[in-house]
Order: sequence, then structure tokens, then C-alpha cells
Amino acid sequence: MLKRSSLPWLAAAALLILPVAASAQAPLVREGCLGCHGANGAGASGVPGLAGRDAQELRALMSAYRANERPATIMNRIVRGYTDEELAAAADYFSKLR
Repeated sequence: MLKRSSLPWLAAAALLILPVAASAQAPLVREGCLGCHGANGAGASGVPGLAGRDAQELRALMSAYRANERPATIMNRIVRGYTDEELAAAADYFSKLR
């Protein structure tokens, strides 16, 4: 049984784990992108490439899709399935590819 005095420590530990959990999901997020955006995010079949694009630009695009401020066939629905941290990690990953 947990003591009431243990609860603040448990809450603090949970907050420390959350960023790790989001970064652990980042490989899954970027793997999901490859189905449409091609191997290594190079682009495929008219779908734009992600590799080498500015991370801030990719984050802004994903935010615009999420807010329905940018026309999309499916991206506006896809980005809603990920946290901001997961999307930022994917954007950082693709920005570093050449």
C-alpha cells in the first residue's frame, strides 16, 4: 500500500519518464512516415520528401495540418495521432538526413 507521502515522489517520477516515452516512440513515428514519403524520407510518387528539410519548417507544416490550416488528403488526420514531442522528434530526425 502506498503512503500518502509517496504520491509527490511518484508524480515527479512519472513526469521524468514522459519525455523518455515520447522519444522512445520517435522511431515508430518516423517509420510511419516512410510508407508515403519513401525510403529515408526522400519522397515518392508525388509525395514530397522530408529528408534534409528544416526541422522548424516540418514542425510548422505538421502544426498547420493538425489545425486544418493547410489542405491535405490524409496528413491532417495522421498528425492528430501523435504528440507534439513525437512530431518534433520525427522532424528533427528527417532534418538531419541528406
